[in-house]
Amino acid sequence: MRKWLPLVATCLGTFMLLVYSTIVTVALPSMAHDLHASFGSLQWIVDVYTLALAGLLLGMGSLGDNLGRKRLYLAGLGVFGVSTLVCGLAGNVGVLIAARAVQGLSGAAMFSTLLPLIGLTYTGRDKGVAFAVWGAVAGAAAGIGNVAGGILTQFLSWQWIFLGGVPLCVLTVALSAVVLIDDTSTATRIDYLGIITFTLAAIGITFGVIRGGEQGWGATSAVLGLAFGLVMLIAFILVERTGSKPMIAPALFRKREFNGTLVAAMGYYLAGFGALPVMSIWLQDSVGLTSLPTALVITVQPVAFFATSAVVGSKLHRLPSYWTLGGGTVAVGVGNVLMLTVDAGSSWAALVPGLILTGIGAGIVSPVLPAIAMSAAPESQSGVAAAAANCARQLGLALGIAVLGSVFHQFSSGKGGADLRASYANGLSAVFVVAAVVGLGSGLLALWLLKARRPAVQPA
Repeated sequence: MRKWLPLVATCLGTFMLLVYSTIVTVALPSMAHDLHASFGSLQWIVDVYTLALAGLLLGMGSLGDNLGRKRLYLAGLGVFGVSTLVCGLAGNVGVLIAARAVQGLSGAAMFSTLLPLIGLTYTGRDKGVAFAVWGAVAGAAAGIGNVAGGILTQFLSWQWIFLGGVPLCVLTVALSAVVLIDDTSTATRIDYLGIITFTLAAIGITFGVIRGGEQGWGATSAVLGLAFGLVMLIAFILVERTGSKPMIAPALFRKREFNGTLVAAMGYYLAGFGALPVMSIWLQDSVGLTSLPTALVITVQPVAFFATSAVVGSKLHRLPSYWTLGGGTVAVGVGNVLMLTVDAGSSWAALVPGLILTGIGAGIVSPVLPAIAMSAAPESQSGVAAAAANCARQLGLALGIAVLGSVFHQFSSGKGGADLRASYANGLSAVFVVAAVVGLGSGLLALWLLKARRPAVQPA
């Protein structure tokens, strides 16, 4: 059994970093009450973690190659534990947001090294078993995070969703230090400019979207945030095109299969999971559920996701990529269409059919996404391609939370009594319209990009 201890160590790290992307969702109303947080602050509590995770994922992969993956994983775990403790002790929303950003940064260090560490540790049939177990843990983490967040918030307090994770983090550090292999590092040039410009671009655009939803799209802070983000995005493109050791080779973006993979990755994650925070707010502040029932409703989605991946995941690899990535993303879009039935008199049950279908769609896309991304690139760049797909997925979630939260805020302006229920329903319907358009549009675009062009028929 000792040979599986490294898998236990990496799965514990995976579980923690993915749980903390969902566990705060149902605690948002309690946080708003205790910390006197605005709607925009609540968005940042969720979004800054995902944003740091997405923005630094590629760069952390480069650091792992240079510093050693075990060393970076242990450092990430240690910082993750300290920042999680600070989150639980935070006395104001500013400290909580800052600690969540550090959580995301350290989570990126962990996420970028997990799969390489498993690949280095196991070979042959054991490697296949290890990756399958890792995938199951990653799939279950979202559902467990929702339920755990609901239980801890309802019966203890929101602080315990962070404090309860500290002992687990200490245990994981101790186990990982003993059982993970010491991999040798390779001295390569780190693309610091690429890391900085990409991260600043993601932060600027997300900040601009959130401020636009809060204060209006003509607000100075919103305009400046979006402008800064776009300038940094252009700078990132220039850096990658002119640098001798870019984070990601620009030639990859000339491959339609690779672009189709990125479109599907960002689209299905944005449309499938970006609305979960506002669903939680609607279920608690409008429908009147407490934290635990809210968590159970939202968990319908990861249950459908996990069941789909478990039942048909191995068979999906035999299907054409345009059906799995494109078709799965379209299914996520249709799931949002089903939730357009929400109105002022709706109960939690109005969300269930749509949550099931978005979960099924995501369960079709997720198991095949890394493999398709890797196959769309030359073998020497397959690892970078898989990391880029994961990065696009996390960035889609970050932008989804920002964009859909802003839409909800703009369309929810009623105050008190029945007006509150009506305005919340209007806001949620607008959110589902945007998510449906993104899901359907990106799914169809991915389907077109991934479908191989047939050669022209030659005349007889």
